[in-house]
Amino acid sequence: MEIYGLAFVGLCMFLGSTIGVTLGKILGISGNVGGVGFAMLIMVIATNYLEKSGNGFSEKTQKGILLLSSLYIPVVVAMSSIQNVVAAINGGAVAFLAGGIATIGSLFLIPIIMKLVGGKDGYTDSVNEKVWNGNTFLDNFFKVIHFVLYWCLILNG
Repeated sequence: MEIYGLAFVGLCMFLGSTIGVTLGKILGISGNVGGVGFAMLIMVIATNYLEKSGNGFSEKTQKGILLLSSLYIPVVVAMSSIQNVVAAINGGAVAFLAGGIATIGSLFLIPIIMKLVGGKDGYTDSVNEKVWNGNTFLDNFFKVIHFVLYWCLILNG
């Protein structure tokens, strides 16, 4: 059922937030240090482990995960991008430029990484169909930028 997928994502988020808060306390920072990143990492590792062991999620459970990820991740990215942009602008042009170069560079590495892992039973082709949906890289790049900016405007009021 879809609720199992939502519960799985919630569990990963809880574990990631706990790790992030604990890491923040260890470092002497009053906040969550990478909790969402840890949650996503836990989710990817757990999902891959379950698929390799033959106990993957049912189709309905996968739909629950997709539902929440399609709602949750863009909002978190937009919220964090607001904070990072404000901090970068206050920190100077070098910080803003470094963040922009790292982001754009990461986006351009996606097709290269996909070609490196390709050649295994059509894995790359199926991923390209699911991820790119027949669009070019730049089409999807501008869609992502548009979506993030849209949420930034909504969250800023």
